Amino acid sequence: MGSAAGATADRATRAEAPRTVAELIARRWDDHRTGLRDHTVSLSHHQAARASAARAALLADLLPRGASPHVGVLLDNTPEFPCWLGAAALAGAAVAGINPTRRGPELARDVLHTDCRILVTEPRHLPLLAGLELPGVRILVTGTEEYAALLAPYEDARPGEAVLRRGGPGPRDTLLLYFTSGSTGAPKAALCTQGRLAAAGASLARQFRVVPEDVHYVCMPMFHGNAVIAAWAPALAAGAGVALRGRFSASAFLDDVRAFDATYFTYVGRAVQYLLATPPRPEDRDHRLRRGFGTEAGAVDAARFAARFGVPLVEGYGSSEGGAALRRTPGTPPGALGRAAPGEDLAVVDPETRRERPPARRGPDGTLHGIAGAIGELVNRGRSPFEGYWRNPEAEAARLRGGWYWTGDLFYRDEEGYLYFAGRTDDRLRVDSENLAAAMIEEILSRWERAAAVAVYAVPDPVAGDQVMAALALRDGEVFDPEGFAAFLAAQPDLGTKMSPSYLRIVPAMPVTATNKIHRVALRREGFRPAPAPGAAPDPVWWRPPGTEALRPLAPADLAALLARYRDQGRAALLER
Repeated sequence: MGSAAGATADRATRAEAPRTVAELIARRWDDHRTGLRDHTVSLSHHQAARASAARAALLADLLPRGASPHVGVLLDNTPEFPCWLGAAALAGAAVAGINPTRRGPELARDVLHTDCRILVTEPRHLPLLAGLELPGVRILVTGTEEYAALLAPYEDARPGEAVLRRGGPGPRDTLLLYFTSGSTGAPKAALCTQGRLAAAGASLARQFRVVPEDVHYVCMPMFHGNAVIAAWAPALAAGAGVALRGRFSASAFLDDVRAFDATYFTYVGRAVQYLLATPPRPEDRDHRLRRGFGTEAGAVDAARFAARFGVPLVEGYGSSEGGAALRRTPGTPPGALGRAAPGEDLAVVDPETRRERPPARRGPDGTLHGIAGAIGELVNRGRSPFEGYWRNPEAEAARLRGGWYWTGDLFYRDEEGYLYFAGRTDDRLRVDSENLAAAMIEEILSRWERAAAVAVYAVPDPVAGDQVMAALALRDGEVFDPEGFAAFLAAQPDLGTKMSPSYLRIVPAMPVTATNKIHRVALRREGFRPAPAPGAAPDPVWWRPPGTEALRPLAPADLAALLARYRDQGRAALLER
């Protein structure tokens, strides 16, 4: 099927936009093209829809009436995961994605907090559940004889035959409870309805002109919103195929893309940096990939990725909770994420005064000036698509305080209204009474050719405010050269005088969360006193003593004197937080 088919699919998406994900699943019935696969299983669209219908029928029998129809899914990216998403959609239930990197009481808390009556897992994750108290939760273990026998009576089920409420699933029924990766406190379970997920899938399918011949490579974890909303949903909306990687692997990425004939993938966090850190190969451009879509790649790494693999990366923005979104249009300046999506009244404001920040001004050479004074929190002052958190009214109230939706993200805008990401609100640094955004400094430091990954974060100043600290992972075979790094910093025209790192930690690899985002909590907690890994020496830390420009190793005597200064100023306790 050629370009005419693509146009037909696009027209169908526009003219017959489904109201629910259940409708999208039902549309794939009798579609016998390859629809879902990994390296061991290959299912047609029809077989995947049939598998979802069977699991929906099972849910209708297993879930107690009147209880929250929630199913916890503790799986890697196996074909079972999207089949259970489809099952929940058809039955009118909801899936809570359970993060397998959580442990013990935290893992149990996630399952119980979301009122999961059923937990679907796989044999490799059973040790995570050993000893946990999960009262009222039935555990189904995929890939076992017992699991196959449980599903066997339902193998002839069809979409629409088994639902948990009269009238079938509707657009306002919750389908996803996905935990947001907050930096403090227990993660919050954001809600996503069938209607919002179906609309998001159709919108992305239109934006990227997804056609049935496309294959979406899903390598980000499906317990996170990125993989489901930005990869699985648009493939489902357009009738494209889905190829799964159990867990992200930079070394296997190119082989997978070639083996699956993938045309599209999504990323979050530092995945792009890990891909760029792999050794170049002659076949780096021998594939069908057309586009990558995600967040936090950074302009420098996006350009490097396009130059090496021949694939443009489209940086997008949509808050995890769905409360604000930007749309990238032709003419969007480099580094900008776009403008407000239609119907959204977005503004960059001072979170204390609620006053709108002035725009950054573009000089004759195209460089933006006045960025520091333009940075504020992005808010949606209009009607927000935010659908709430599961049983967390305090978090909802904080998100919607004063009648606005507060994203928790720092941005600045230019005079034409284009918006630029500047980090999370908890990534703000206060240095010598000036507010700085960690993401901006990271973008500058990542230009250093020896850097494979960079993270910037605050450490307390001995007297007041913060100091800038950076963690730096080097490319393979590189060693840290303090003179070369200093020369690089001096050559950066947009590196303000207060942006240079006072401390620099050289890490063998950047610590990351399960969603490949930098684990800033761990970095901030250790500060300039990194804990050694078992059997290894602590990561080396360099510092720039007050009144000097050159970096030097932070020696034990330096550290002792530094800690004494914190104690003298009554700020030693800040280092323990």
